[in-house]
Amino acid sequence: MAIRLPIQFAERMKKMLGDEYEQFVKSYESAPRAGIRVNTLKIDPASFAEISPFPLKPIPWCETGYYIPAGSKPGLTPYYHAGLYYVQEPSAMAPVELLEAKPGDHVLDLCAAPGGKSTQIAAHLKGSGVLVTNDISTDRTKALAKNIEMYGVRNAVVLNESPERIADAFPHYFDKILIDAPCSGEGMFRKDEDMVRQWEHHSIERCVLMQRDILDTAARLLAPGGRIVYSTCTFAPEENEAMIGEFLRQNPSFRVVPIRNVSGISGGHPEWIEQAAAEEQFEGLQIEPVSQEEHPDLYAQLQGTGRLWPHLVEGEGHFVAVLQHDGTPLDKPADQPLYVHSTVEKEAAHGRNIKSKKQKHNEKHGGAKHRNRSDQMPMDAELVFRSFVAEQLSVDLPGQTVLYGEKVYQTPTQPERLAGLRVIRAGWFMGSVKNGRFTPSQALASALNAEEVKRSVQLITESGEAVKYLKGDTLELDEDRLVKSGTASPKGYTLVTVNGHSVGWAKWQDGRLKNEYPAGWRWTSV
Repeated sequence: MAIRLPIQFAERMKKMLGDEYEQFVKSYESAPRAGIRVNTLKIDPASFAEISPFPLKPIPWCETGYYIPAGSKPGLTPYYHAGLYYVQEPSAMAPVELLEAKPGDHVLDLCAAPGGKSTQIAAHLKGSGVLVTNDISTDRTKALAKNIEMYGVRNAVVLNESPERIADAFPHYFDKILIDAPCSGEGMFRKDEDMVRQWEHHSIERCVLMQRDILDTAARLLAPGGRIVYSTCTFAPEENEAMIGEFLRQNPSFRVVPIRNVSGISGGHPEWIEQAAAEEQFEGLQIEPVSQEEHPDLYAQLQGTGRLWPHLVEGEGHFVAVLQHDGTPLDKPADQPLYVHSTVEKEAAHGRNIKSKKQKHNEKHGGAKHRNRSDQMPMDAELVFRSFVAEQLSVDLPGQTVLYGEKVYQTPTQPERLAGLRVIRAGWFMGSVKNGRFTPSQALASALNAEEVKRSVQLITESGEAVKYLKGDTLELDEDRLVKSGTASPKGYTLVTVNGHSVGWAKWQDGRLKNEYPAGWRWTSV
């Protein structure tokens, strides 16, 4: 069924697209395409193709992305719960591919929730380097943290912060920055009809002000020679070419990397900035038009940005620009962080591993009974955790072990950088130490494989036992089903896998596999 587009929106698009407008409008009569992206932290695309529950058709701009048939219900398979793929709108996969993150990079996903692009970045990093993934909405960081954990990411920090406060803590630290900017959402009308209803009440002007601030702050976060990819899911030139034109005027050390020979991605339209300015669409936004005669270089750069159109590709509407820094030295080196001091929540960065103001005062005046160096856990908690690792795991843990309250993390960055920030996850969440015992987390299980634990069991999808486990059931299981390392006892924490891919913990005892799969993650649909 065709979508009823807002009249003001339709009139503007008709002026912008001209002869293409009828084809554009006709695209709204078609259902949006469904897509998945294979999580290469857990499985390669060829291996997934052999076990895929549905037919796969490659997405041109993402080598791990695939179209799936309508009605496939990709969220209702054990492989989804095992984190083998992420359900993602096809056009939304393009920005991360253009970011070109590689192992060892320091990468920031600045507006990250619910986490699809962050998990895509993590796959490119292959467990090496640092991923800081952030969202300013506290509620949205819940989904962000869960997706980071579900997809087996070991080297990510999850923040709930403003860009400005991150810039204070990480000045010129990141090699790559993704800005999936908050926008008016015009490109999502076909996918989410609620966006149509919200559009008339969703101010483009308000979005422009946020986008301007985010881009300005991103320049403070980027290391010399680094790359920023800016993307939106809107058609409005005010939020797209105009934002990039303004940024380039104010930041001459950046240039647009032209998007060439990427199937399905069309060029930018700087002429729409001048057209909109002439019609006073930019009134109050302080946006300057870009004339080809007066600004030939800037005009050509903006033509090198990219747009994905619903009438030209099998996907929704997106804009993307690749901004490359020229390597000019910046004011403050990345290894000299500025520290931010503020009141933070219980799980924020004033954990035992980081010296708070009170700790520093006590250390100076001799008033602290237990003084912990900023790079150490309390000895008793560390012994409990290390004992678990030695007895239960066969893995070299990445990063630095830190304790925040009762929770143990392997953080990929210097813990001191997180002081004063609202930290949702300080790194790979290992588990909790309480009353002298360590309880492993679901995040630990999700990122491990069977070769990295002393005890595992494989459940088979065809038998139905995998779904029973994912629903929280206790399973009857003979001891000979357990795969044990060396002389390991059958009792204790056991990594549960689905056809060889980790999904969670259980404890085996006397022929029964006690379920440790968390309630909030369980399979709830029939």
